[in-house]
Parts: sequence; structure tokens; C-alpha cells
Amino acid sequence: MATEGGGKEMNEIKTQFTTREGLYKLLPHSEYSRPNRVPFNSQGSNPVRVSFVNLNDQSGNGDRLCFNVGRELYFYIYKGVRKAADLSKPIDKRIYKGTQPTCHDFNHLTATAESVSLLVGFSAGQVQLIDPIKKETSKLFNEERLIDKSRVTCVKWVPGSESLFLVAHSSGNMYLYNVEHTCGTTGPHYQLLKQGESFAVHTCKSKSTRNPLLKWTVGEGALNEFAFSPDGKFLACVSQDGFLRVFNFDSVELHGTMKSYFGGLLCVCWSPDGKYIVTGGEDDLVTVWSFVDCRVIARGHGHKSWVSVVAFDPYTTSVEESDPMEFSGSDEDFQDLLHFGRDRANSTQSRLSKRNSTDSRPVSVTYRFGSVGQDTQLCLWDLTEDILFPHQPLSRARTHTNVMNATSPPAGSNGNSVTTPGNSMPPPLPRSNSLPHSAVSNAGSKSSVMDGAIASGVSKFATLSLHDRKERHHEKDHKRNHSMGHISSKSSDKLNLVTKTKTDPAKTLGTPLCPRMEDVPLLEPLICKKIAHERLTVLIFLEDCIVTACQEGFVCTWGRPGKVETCPGRAGMLLLYSHVTREALEHPQDGGR
Repeated sequence: MATEGGGKEMNEIKTQFTTREGLYKLLPHSEYSRPNRVPFNSQGSNPVRVSFVNLNDQSGNGDRLCFNVGRELYFYIYKGVRKAADLSKPIDKRIYKGTQPTCHDFNHLTATAESVSLLVGFSAGQVQLIDPIKKETSKLFNEERLIDKSRVTCVKWVPGSESLFLVAHSSGNMYLYNVEHTCGTTGPHYQLLKQGESFAVHTCKSKSTRNPLLKWTVGEGALNEFAFSPDGKFLACVSQDGFLRVFNFDSVELHGTMKSYFGGLLCVCWSPDGKYIVTGGEDDLVTVWSFVDCRVIARGHGHKSWVSVVAFDPYTTSVEESDPMEFSGSDEDFQDLLHFGRDRANSTQSRLSKRNSTDSRPVSVTYRFGSVGQDTQLCLWDLTEDILFPHQPLSRARTHTNVMNATSPPAGSNGNSVTTPGNSMPPPLPRSNSLPHSAVSNAGSKSSVMDGAIASGVSKFATLSLHDRKERHHEKDHKRNHSMGHISSKSSDKLNLVTKTKTDPAKTLGTPLCPRMEDVPLLEPLICKKIAHERLTVLIFLEDCIVTACQEGFVCTWGRPGKVETCPGRAGMLLLYSHVTREALEHPQDGGR
């Protein structure tokens, strides 16, 4: 490992680190940046962001990478851990005047080898639709800034849609657009569709359909980020007022809320099965929130400054099961659920967790997630069964988890999954963290639920042009089953409460909205390493690597254990640590250590 401990060594940039599944290594020749590799002067600029898309071409190298640095936007072929980056040949490069790119998102549904749709949000409030393969700019939304004049903080395509996308602004507003509609030459007029505790949703009032289709006003202050659930039905938003708010996107209902320990929340992500949400922010903490129970189940402390990005690692998250015949507990339904997906074991971590389990604990659940922050540190965390099922006795001597209080109600007491949080499912079914099974159940529930729900919901939203998501839309049977017990009881009947009412932090501390530190388990990071000179702004988990980026504009690739080497033999030894030259291949010992 890189040097650790003591004075000067603590401030050294780490180029490798070890977890239970093995050694992760920085691949210096898989680094992407501006072509001249000169560090960017990041003072006053917007965060560097990275977006990936796979074009599914026949060459086997269909990954594409987009990142912004200052006023510049780059689009490269991403060669991953196998080949060195070629910075001299960007597929597309754009330099903007008077505004800066702040965020971007590819439409994975429509991407082909010949064309890809990329949305780019800007600091002045506009959103641009471009095709970096054809080098075309097709449309500019909010061009005259009549819809919103504030900075775009997050932009994403609506899952399953070829034309709908959602945009968040630092004004605290979100807007739903359709690429096929125009924005109009005058400011939009709105009419109220729905409002609730600290949120309101309006439709655009016009004779003909125009953008935006919907306007969401959420919380107070900037809306810093949002994320769709894996099945696309729910939307998690984090705001500068410190609140996480989770909505049913189609029915525009508030599902649940959570408050940061203090300060604003800056980032949010969903677990691969949609059962947990992790947030990070200005309290230097990562907070794990149960979607089913609408409560905080753990906090993690490892960062020394604001947490800028959180992300789950679906390739290390695992569920393992021992022989069902050895199970002596009373929860027989566990076996039925876990039967569908117990083989999610594509990492050493899964096998270790299975080996460390006892005969009386047949299930070993481990969610892996990561976080990066303004302290230039990368932290990796394991969310284990000790936290997920606190009612059961602890079985492992070392879980990197400090369980401070495990007397709270079990997180798995409600059997509903993310796709059926309010439906009349059989109550005894506990949660399965099996990712393959979760995907199967999600797919199977879409058509059955939608058949009965479209008829009751389509009339209200008929003017919103949501027809291209008809298979996923208008699920009306889900109401606020889980939300009201976790929201302030104050009335929100008046619209001005949406933007003017402040929640007193002192009144939320110690409530289900914001438990005290001693009332929930405190996670300790598996690793916490300084990996950059400037604040970190990107963390993405790919199958064979981890991608990070810092504000200087360097996009770094970290090879996973066992993924750096190619085929056995002299020519396959750590190609990326050599200079990928003929001399290095002939003398691998010179560049491969």
C-alpha cells in the first residue's frame, strides 16, 4: 500500500488502497483531462462533472466519456483499464462564452454508434441538447432565461423516456421538459396542480403544449441534486435547507422526508434495489435512509469537510445465503425471497461475508457505497446486516461498524419493496437485498400495476404530454402511506408556506426527521484516503474500475482487484503501468511495478 500514518505521510496523495476484496490501483495512463494536461485554475468555477454512455457498437469499445472543465466540454472514447487514454483526439470539444457547463446527462435509451443525445445545463440557466458524435446542437431550452434565471444544478433524462427530461436550479425549482416542444417567447403562466408540506407542483397554462410541462417548487434555497429510483417511479431531492424529500414522480405525492444533522444536503443516491437512500452534505456526514420505513438507519463519519458525491457500488453489493436446512430462525420467508438472487457474488467481499456468517445467520447482506468530499478524500463504506437487521444478534467480530444503539425498530419489518410501498402485499415478506430478484420483481409489477392505474390517472395528466412513458406512468394507488408520520404536523394549505416557512433545526433534532447522533448506528469507513490535491467532485462505480475526478479537471481511473492485468504472459503484465510502448512491452519489469 501507499505510505500511511504520521505527519507528512498523511498528506501524501495515495495511488492505491486495499479493501477486503483486494487492491485498487490508480491507472495513470487512463487519466483523462484537457489535452495539454495542465491543471485547471478552479477558483470560482463550477464543479467538474463526468457522464458515461455505452453506444453498444460492434467494436467492443462503446464507452464514451463527457466531462466539463471551466468553460470547456469534452467528449472522448473511454478505454477503461485496458488501454491508455488518447487525449489528442477528443470526439468533440466545445468552449462556451458568457456561461459555463454545470452538469450533463446522456440518454442511454436512444444512444447508438451514430448518434447520442446529451443534455448540458449551464450556469446562466439554459439547457442545451447536443449530439457530440454528429457534432450538432439541436435545441436550446430556456434560451432567453424566461423560465428560470438561476444556475442549473442537475439535469437528467426521465428513465424510460426518449424525450422527457428534468432540470433543477439553484432557485429551488425543478422543471419537466419535452424535447419535442418549444419554450415560448414569453414567460410561462402556471396553474397549481398539487401542493403539500414544503412543495408545490404547477402545470404550464397555455393554449398549446409548451415547455415546461411541470414546475416543481421544492423546499427552501437551492435544489442541489435529485436522483430517480432504479425503477424510475420515485424521485429523491436534496436541498440547501438540509432536507431530503422523496416523491412518487408520477402521482406527485410526497413519500417521506429526512433532515440533515446541520447545513445543506449536497448529494443523493439510491441503492441498486431501491430500498435505501444515501445523502451527503455540509454536516460532513453520510446518512443512510430507509425508503420502506422512512427513517434514518445509520450515519457515517469519515470526511473532514463537505461531502460532495455519494454513490452505491452495485458490483460489490452482495447477498449470500448458507444452506437453508441449517436455518434455525423463525423467518422462513427469508429463504423464499433470497432464492431468486443469492448468487450476486462477483467480488471477494461477497465470499468473505458468506464465510464469516454462522449457521444460525444464513444471510449475509453487504451494501457497498462510496463518498468523496471537499477534503480531497475518498471513503468506502459497507452497510452490513448488523445495521439492516439490528434485532438479530451480531455475528461478525469485525464489521467496520460501530453500533451505538441497536434498539430501534428493525429496518426490515415492512416487507414492501420500492415498487410497491403502498400496495397490499402480504405483510410477512421481509426485504431481500438480492439485486437480480429485485430487478425481476420491478419488471413484473410495471404492467400489472399500470393496467389498473392508467384509467384513473390519465385524464389529469393528459395535457402534460407524458404519453411516451405510458407504461410507467399514472400509478395512482400509492398515497402518503409512509410520509405523514415523519413530516411536521403544521398545515401547508397556503402556497406561501412553500417558500417562506423555515423549519427550526432545534425542533427537528431528536425527532424521526433528524435523530440524535447517539440514537442511530455510526458507520466507520472501510478506507479513507486522500487521492487528489483539489476537492473531489465525481465518484462513479464501473464494473472493472472506479472513476473519480477533482476540480483541477483530472478524471482518474482506479482498477479493481484482478481487473488491471490482461491475459497472462509478458505482453499482458499491467499494460497501463507501462508507457504502452514497444520498449515497455519488451521489459515489463521496468514499468509494471
